[in-house]
Amino acid sequence: MEGIRIVLAKCEGCEACLSACPYGALSMVEGKCTIGPTCTLCGACVDGCPLEAIELTVEKRAEAAQEANGVWVYAEQRDGRVAGVSYELLGAGRVLADKLGQELVAVVAGHGLGDGPQDLVQHGADRVLVAEHPALAHFLDEPYTDALFHLVRARKPNILLFGATSVGRSLAPRLAVRLGTGLTADCTGLDVEVDTGLLRQTRPAFGGNIMATILCPRMRPQMATVRPRVMKRAPADSGRRGDIEAVDCGEAIRPARTRLMQAVEEGGDSVKLEEADVIVSGGRGLADPKHFALIGELARALRGAVGASRAAVDAGWIPYSHQVGQTGKTVGPKVYIACGISGAVQHLAGMQSSDIIVAINKNPDAPIFKAATYGIVGDLFEVIPALTAAVRKLAGDS
Repeated sequence: MEGIRIVLAKCEGCEACLSACPYGALSMVEGKCTIGPTCTLCGACVDGCPLEAIELTVEKRAEAAQEANGVWVYAEQRDGRVAGVSYELLGAGRVLADKLGQELVAVVAGHGLGDGPQDLVQHGADRVLVAEHPALAHFLDEPYTDALFHLVRARKPNILLFGATSVGRSLAPRLAVRLGTGLTADCTGLDVEVDTGLLRQTRPAFGGNIMATILCPRMRPQMATVRPRVMKRAPADSGRRGDIEAVDCGEAIRPARTRLMQAVEEGGDSVKLEEADVIVSGGRGLADPKHFALIGELARALRGAVGASRAAVDAGWIPYSHQVGQTGKTVGPKVYIACGISGAVQHLAGMQSSDIIVAINKNPDAPIFKAATYGIVGDLFEVIPALTAAVRKLAGDS
């Protein structure tokens, strides 16, 4: 069993441990250290006690970490079509698996999956675990959590990655709680320490002002959700071979307390920022919501999508579904055009992986120019119409 205890015979009430605890879980009672309910078993107090009066037992979890093996990617799918973020996770997972000398496994759950599993092999998976069951025909939190919990407990992976999509953000926390392990959300970078096997999970913190790297040293699997379009998509190799294994999770799936009544496809000119190759975004520099018409015209000429900064969304100029940034969508198009956007850290966190960044701003000192591949210093109300006309001319549009 894992636990922590105070060796009262050694404790002299020096209080050195109090300042060592980052969670304020320690206190002094009648001259002796006492551990409170906020203790997370982090072990900081053990190192902080000069008298070795605090003992932490971690043998069981250390053994679990040693037994864990394999890099797993949850391959999200809908109606048999694998989501784009799954291929990005395979690209990142392939790098991690090769460094560790471990197998890259894709896990896909659903019903009537078609050629999806074979496609995952062609994009880098060594093995694909296929969980098919009528209860998994449509995504519901409970049956999907049951199925993955059954697989993880039986196979003991070292690393488990999810896309930071609506599905991944719902499924991964539930599974982490069931497994009793940690989870780092919205990662923008992944690496691994080869000697320790620890996954280095990097994500923005404190409003995007710093990048934090998080480790999960004792629990397995090491779990993370990864923002879409921040990792490079794994290339396809039609000649690649791998194992496709059907797994039976039927007995593990309990009756769900919720059911899907109806699925309605979003109609009209719905925004598909995550899938767009070209994005034209507007910010506070547009000065008025009516000027988003200029952004829309340029986006249509380039056959791209319309994005926006948080300032424009907060002002009510454009719906939240268009927002790019740390609190919006993370995108990685071939071309990203920022119009009247100053370039706050929070916005850059959502688009800095774009192949080409074009900045249009009349302020030559705007931070966006530091991230831009090309910068245009000028009045956007003059630059955008001229750029739109030039694009239409090249495309042969009237």
